[in-house]
Amino acid sequence: MATLQEALAPKRTPLYHLHQARSGNDHWQPLNGYAVEGAPDDSKEANVARLTQCSLSDLSALARLGVRGQKAAGFLTQHGYQLPSAPNQAVKQPDGSLVARLSASEYLLLGSLADAGQRISQHETQWPSHQSGVYCLPRQDTHAWLALSGPHISAVMAKLCGVDMRPNVFAPGQVAQTAVARANAIVINAGACFYLLVDTALACYFWSVMLDAMQEFDGQPLSVTALQHALES
Repeated sequence: MATLQEALAPKRTPLYHLHQARSGNDHWQPLNGYAVEGAPDDSKEANVARLTQCSLSDLSALARLGVRGQKAAGFLTQHGYQLPSAPNQAVKQPDGSLVARLSASEYLLLGSLADAGQRISQHETQWPSHQSGVYCLPRQDTHAWLALSGPHISAVMAKLCGVDMRPNVFAPGQVAQTAVARANAIVINAGACFYLLVDTALACYFWSVMLDAMQEFDGQPLSVTALQHALES
């Protein structure tokens, strides 16, 4: 049975226990209501070096939301979102969030590191779950969200996925809905990194498989706060 302290603790991502086993109980901080690893006590230059090597980050604390329906495009446009012109494309918003178009009438909204996804979190609480022609789909608990960074990301993905993700083929803003390590996944080229979204139930398996594929390139986990600091540098 959970203690009072545990009951009052911040929410935890599906990978929390793996991060805790690696880093212990120190340097934890809140992010969007979740407990996440803090950035290492070193320079921004060190975090940038990690980012430019090969790194994997857990972004599952950031807000994400699905919107589907015949009127979804108009609804999102009215709320200030810039939309992709075709399915399997993504557009980065001015605030750093991202909108991916998964089909003719379904969109995935991913929060920004800059504001911990607060814009999308607020919209999720304010928007009705459905109205005529528009349905909001909770994605916070259904999909774990990872970021694969560094110059070797295409080579890492080539070990796990049949889609060609070399830079000249899988350009920034492209989306692949495919199998990665035999798991259904959404892969988005977000420019500075690849976003990978996978069923929450497979998060631990997926994390370990990704780290194994990264070993050839000395890949290491990178906390979400360290990733944020590196991207701001």
